[in-house]
Amino acid sequence: MSLSVNAGGGSSIKESLASWGDLAGLLRGGDQGAIVPVVIPRDNRGLRWTVLVWFGLFALCSALMMALNASAGGFVLGVAYVVLAVPTLIVGVLSIVVAGLWWWRSSIIEIEEGTHGILTKYGAIVKPIGPGRHYLWHPWSRVDFVVDTRTEIPYTAPVLACPTRENVPLKSIEFFLKFQITDPIRFVTIIGASNFDLVLSSAVQDAIRQRSRLVNTESAYDLRGSNVEDMRRLLNGQLEKYGVRITGCNIPDVQLPSQYQQHLSTRERVAKELVAYEQEWELTRKRRIDTLLMDIERSKKTRDAKIVEVNASLNKARKDVAQMLEEQETEAQRVRYEIETRGRADLVAAENEAKAQERLATAYRDNRAVLEYELARRRLDVGATLAGRAPRPVVVQTEAGAGDGSALSTLLTAQLLPQVMDGRGARTPLGGSGGSGGAREVLDSAQGAVAAAAERQQQLADEYQRQQGAAMREQFERGEGYGGQGRR
Repeated sequence: MSLSVNAGGGSSIKESLASWGDLAGLLRGGDQGAIVPVVIPRDNRGLRWTVLVWFGLFALCSALMMALNASAGGFVLGVAYVVLAVPTLIVGVLSIVVAGLWWWRSSIIEIEEGTHGILTKYGAIVKPIGPGRHYLWHPWSRVDFVVDTRTEIPYTAPVLACPTRENVPLKSIEFFLKFQITDPIRFVTIIGASNFDLVLSSAVQDAIRQRSRLVNTESAYDLRGSNVEDMRRLLNGQLEKYGVRITGCNIPDVQLPSQYQQHLSTRERVAKELVAYEQEWELTRKRRIDTLLMDIERSKKTRDAKIVEVNASLNKARKDVAQMLEEQETEAQRVRYEIETRGRADLVAAENEAKAQERLATAYRDNRAVLEYELARRRLDVGATLAGRAPRPVVVQTEAGAGDGSALSTLLTAQLLPQVMDGRGARTPLGGSGGSGGAREVLDSAQGAVAAAAERQQQLADEYQRQQGAAMREQFERGEGYGGQGRR
């Protein structure tokens, strides 16, 4: 919305009377530089459409009368009345239709977006109506005011000769605010746009003067862009009863008296020179700092180079040490492998020797079994020989009842038996004493052979045990452990 500054340099608020077509231009652009938040629309509806209604009713009544006269009169007169009644009827109907359209079209009103209309009936306010199309069917209903309720309306109010704390009048303080109409009915009924201009200007002047009384003259420029939230709350408290809310405000400009302006210009010049000296010193200090930083960076680079050399030497030493350790580890691994190989070879030799001794023992055991078998066989032969040469009893059987059971017969038989046995013994290959001596010799030789074989087998077993113990002691002394597994 455009602003206009009046003779005092501030904005002015007023309400205007305009047709419905000029409402948007006035609310958005103002009227002759003044802010127009309220527009009174001209109501051109009136009751002129009722003329057509009365004319239509008269035409319908005339057509009805002509129709009655046509039915009551003769043929010629009836035809004439009918010819006149039909156009009259058509004219009456058309008049009523046009009057209805006129009434319908004049009852339509359109409220702009962001505005509210104040609806009245018989001059009394009924309600506010929102944006959009509305129908006022009642002839005495009308919209008396259209109020802008969405736009934050800007307002400037320069205040002249505001005294400071030292009672020095400032040249002017420009105050800028934005307000919004929140309750259109209260705004138009309580105060109105023109009166609101006076009230708002007075309230702003009082607030600005109260603020200027709190500051010194030298710090008056601090009012520019300062926090004026307390002033906004104060103005809202004063204007809330009128349905208006201040949405924002600030102080864009403060003008001091000429004497203080010169004084402040001198102070500003000195302050600028001070700032220039400070900037020059800051540049000098920065140059010195940059020089020191460059020296520090140069020292750091030299130090980094030396660190790189030291790290290279250290890496080379570590590499040499690692290589030497690797060679020693390789040599130790080789020696360990040799020891393990020699130990495994000795273990294999010991195992082979043990297997040979085991086979020899098995052979001795088998020989012992053969000797035992031979001894047993010879024992059987000797037993058979001895059994063949042993005396045998002779059973003399006599028949029962033969009468040979006397003592004489028994004596004769005992005398004849040795002769019979001596004759049989002379027919054998070996004599009685010679055969007994040969069997004994054979038995003694067999027992001696068995004893010699057993003694030899025991000697071999003891020798095998001694060799096994010696091999195990050597293996443990070499640190290979049992079974050829050396310590890793």
